[in-house]
Amino acid sequence: MLIKNVSILYGNDLDYINSTNIRISGQFVKAIGTNLKPDKKEDVYDCEGLLMIPGFINAHTHVGDSIGKDVGLDFGVEEKIHPIIGIKQKILANSTTSHLTSFIRNSCLSMIKKGITTFVDFREGGLDGIKLLRNATKGLPIRSIILGRINYYQDLKSIKKNTSLPESKKKELSDLLKKCDGIGVSGTNEFSDSVLRFYSQVSKIRAIHSAETLESCMISKKITAKTETQRALLLKPNFLVHMTHASKKDLILASKNDTSIVVCPRANAALAEGIPDVNLMMKSGCNLTIGTDNVMINSPDMFREMDYLWKVSMGLQKTRLNPKSILKMATVNAAKMLQQKNMGTIQSNSLADCIFINKHAIDLEPMHNPHASIVHRASETTIKAVMFGGKIVDGKI
Repeated sequence: MLIKNVSILYGNDLDYINSTNIRISGQFVKAIGTNLKPDKKEDVYDCEGLLMIPGFINAHTHVGDSIGKDVGLDFGVEEKIHPIIGIKQKILANSTTSHLTSFIRNSCLSMIKKGITTFVDFREGGLDGIKLLRNATKGLPIRSIILGRINYYQDLKSIKKNTSLPESKKKELSDLLKKCDGIGVSGTNEFSDSVLRFYSQVSKIRAIHSAETLESCMISKKITAKTETQRALLLKPNFLVHMTHASKKDLILASKNDTSIVVCPRANAALAEGIPDVNLMMKSGCNLTIGTDNVMINSPDMFREMDYLWKVSMGLQKTRLNPKSILKMATVNAAKMLQQKNMGTIQSNSLADCIFINKHAIDLEPMHNPHASIVHRASETTIKAVMFGGKIVDGKI
């Protein structure tokens, strides 16, 4: 297809181009330029008045908990979402597979309508948990990157003794990794250094929660004399999730190890755990991305996530923050984190995962600063259409 007269955010720097033409071939952007002419039998769409931006990459989710929306609203992190004792474990254990599947699917449909074309999920429940998500997303035009987890956690005694991963669990992990895209580890305080180092040998994506709460930071120091981040890096992770209470030294250490960070500001705020210091993270040289986290706590809405992070960061730090930096977290930076060069951008040979924003929407017009408009004014209602792999999957152009 040929898309004519469209505004775009182009390339890795999301440069604004007021009007151009784009040829889509199969799943990919084939060419961009004002001189492109229609080929025979090619569908042509005049998109005057629309802004085409990369589809959002939701870099951290727990969509498996979609059935527990706002349960235990006044509970803290440990009471609510701890992998062993959290209330969510009771909810999941007492829910039927059909109900879990239905609500996960609803969350995915919600993401599609909000311009999310890829999401990265920490999937609990072993092979059954992976199968559940696969079934829930079957046939849906959204890309799920599944980071699985075996049902194994250690107590403090085992951590202090540096107990290794049992052979039976090594086999279980090997079988699990054949069915998913990598591992999503709950945190360092459930594992010994030996287990974390074993997990570092996984050849697929490796990720772990780190420094989400002050309590978890203190526990790490108490039982190992190391920070959570120091121990998390034993995993050699592609990315760390949260880092809400990470020190400057920890952030510099993550940057030196080329470890990306996913921040989830609305979840941290909803759990009364603070706000990640993205200004310090940027100054430390970290590649930053953003995720909506647990559906128990938040709607999977990247517009709301970006808007909240942009404003609360400036409010707390009293320092201006470029909205383009926030938008990159939801697109370009997330693709870099996943080592996917053809995702998160609009340029030749990139995947045609895109959002078409109505520039004349009542909340956006006149659009003087496109990046700011998307970050803090746009919403699901300003989306004209969503494209996934070169096909319009929601709305129309």
